[in-house]
Amino acid sequence: MDMNGPSGVLLIDKAPEMTSHDVVAIARRALNTKKIGHCGTLDPMATGLLMLVIGRATKIQDLLMSEAKEYVGTMTLGAVTSTQDRQGEILESKEVPAFSEEEIRKAFDAFTGDFEQIPPMVSAIKKDGVPLYKLARKGQTIEREPRPVSVTGYQVTRIELPEVDFVVNCSKGFYVRTYAHDIGEKLGCGGHLSALRRTRSGKFTLDRAVTIADLKTAPREDLLKAMVSLAEISLMRGA
Repeated sequence: MDMNGPSGVLLIDKAPEMTSHDVVAIARRALNTKKIGHCGTLDPMATGLLMLVIGRATKIQDLLMSEAKEYVGTMTLGAVTSTQDRQGEILESKEVPAFSEEEIRKAFDAFTGDFEQIPPMVSAIKKDGVPLYKLARKGQTIEREPRPVSVTGYQVTRIELPEVDFVVNCSKGFYVRTYAHDIGEKLGCGGHLSALRRTRSGKFTLDRAVTIADLKTAPREDLLKAMVSLAEISLMRGA
């Protein structure tokens, strides 16, 4: 152990109903180190892969955040919400037609390859230094700049209307909530994201992820062993 404390990446499988910031706070206590950041925020409702950068690994945070991601999600058609996910207020409800699998795939196909997304109002993007979600809570809506994103592939894994399960491989800065909202709009009945799990970021998967329960209770030595070292990361990245 060097004098400056641990360095590396700790992969966490985030539990639902907690913020990414909560996870960082638990990890600070568990590892007894202040120098921890996270890569790619997960909404409180989302679960799955959250990467914590510790010690010198904080220097490669931007590199790690720029990687492509994979998510497994569920969208519920027929209701548009204020947050584009199930935690928001329902703004509009519509009947969900008996869509065929082909009609649903066609809507997904419209959001494949390179396209632009308008970030949701409830997001961490800042407008004049104020996070949008703080403005959204006051009921304000602000013009958002569309952002270039890309989807390299998707699968529709279950259709039990109004629910549709899917897997999506996407670029950084991609909002899966907005994806669900936009597909619902394309189908004409509206929709929102009702479940989300991040399963991959770059070459990292959940295989080596530590659960929140383990993060709270495992001995510090075990957590340090679970970390991906900087040397291993440079090998993975082919650097």
